[in-house]
Amino acid sequence: MTSLEVVLIITYDPLWETLRRKDISTYALITKYSFSRGTLDSLKQNRNISTATLNDLCNILSCKVEEVLVHIPDET
Repeated sequence: MTSLEVVLIITYDPLWETLRRKDISTYALITKYSFSRGTLDSLKQNRNISTATLNDLCNILSCKVEEVLVHIPDET
């Protein structure tokens, strides 16, 4: 049996720094901006999000896409 390796090529690590810099908590995203806990969980787990969600984050945080996510090239 072979194991499949999961390669993450997108990470939302910049988002957490941007939230800190803008002084916006995940609680505020949920209560003030109506973000779902499921969406936040997806972000924390580096799972796929929609471009609409990405657009919402950029609007809420008044930031560029690069302040929310980063692409990590795979090794191929």
